[in-house]
Amino acid sequence: MKSTKSNKPSGKNPRNNQPATIAALLATPSELTGDAAGKCAIVLMTRIRLARNLAGHRFPGRATETQRATILETCRAALAATTPLKHAAQASIDELSELDRQILVERHLISRELSEAKNGSGVIISPDQTLSIMINEEDHLRLQVLRAGFQLKKAWAAIDTLDTTLEDYLDYAFSPTLGYLTACPTNLGTGLRASAMMHLPALVISSQMEKVVRAVNQLGLVVRGLFGEGSDASGSIFQISNQTTLGESEDTIIKRLGSVLHSIIEHELNARARLVENDAARLQDKIGRAYGILQHSHLLTSGEAMNLLSLVRLGADLGYFPETSRSLVDRLFIETQPGHIQHTSKTDLDPARRDTRRASHLRAEFATFPPPDFPRATDAKTQPDN
Repeated sequence: MKSTKSNKPSGKNPRNNQPATIAALLATPSELTGDAAGKCAIVLMTRIRLARNLAGHRFPGRATETQRATILETCRAALAATTPLKHAAQASIDELSELDRQILVERHLISRELSEAKNGSGVIISPDQTLSIMINEEDHLRLQVLRAGFQLKKAWAAIDTLDTTLEDYLDYAFSPTLGYLTACPTNLGTGLRASAMMHLPALVISSQMEKVVRAVNQLGLVVRGLFGEGSDASGSIFQISNQTTLGESEDTIIKRLGSVLHSIIEHELNARARLVENDAARLQDKIGRAYGILQHSHLLTSGEAMNLLSLVRLGADLGYFPETSRSLVDRLFIETQPGHIQHTSKTDLDPARRDTRRASHLRAEFATFPPPDFPRATDAKTQPDN
């Protein structure tokens, strides 16, 4: 547990030396759609968040608008002084359009709660979109690091370095007994939430996911859907994260989560192997139908698209499609979300027209996509590397 240090305001205008804009950010690939995406068969993304608050200031939910504005500028000045964020994009939430906020949520760069926040809230995002800082969400600061694939240790090292640097500029609210003080008691202590976004289609197909969820909950972890609490697991994508933040060190939390994630990976691989061995015809039929629909459909909801893409990704993992096609699917998981479809259309779309545009986009992407090669795959490795 790190101790807090003296407050050293930077005195710099956070808008100086920051050429990036949110608009430019939205036009570039994210961590989940860039070159690093698609390299891991089961873990799509690793994320670590730290909740931090400033000593002597009310929590955002109890602060006045003026107090929130003061906290926002104080945090911006400190963050702009750190090396990873010198050229970051930043914005006040009330300056962003509803569509921009939705896209940032779909890229996992801000939470749904921050997207609905009142005046005095903001976000700062690194140019490569691996680091985002939410200001005045539930806490004064939510530091967040994203990494494509299974990279718990690297993600923790990056966010720990940033957190330590910020302690040179900000006086954190800290108790020798309770650790870092947070707005919600469930975050007291380390304030750390580590999670992995996992693609678990075989456990879903074989009706084993409920058993896995119960086992994970008994180990002090929680399973959520694609966009966190309250969301569904479209595309058989689940977020697994720690629940306990008090009474354990950061290293202990990371180590336990990593151990559980390795166990879930093993269960998913075993479920895939059993499907290939015992129910290959049904599995190949699902994957073949998904491929056909993606090539020819003219109307697709976001949920339908996610589930179809999930099956194609599973096919790539099993050798039915080229392994390189996995990165395409990971990109399309993001690009077919409602906000991204709306953004690329350059016009307002109602839900029905979005479904039409989504299907059109997927038909174009799959026009040259190679057909599944089921005979070759029957002898292929069924346990992809992680």
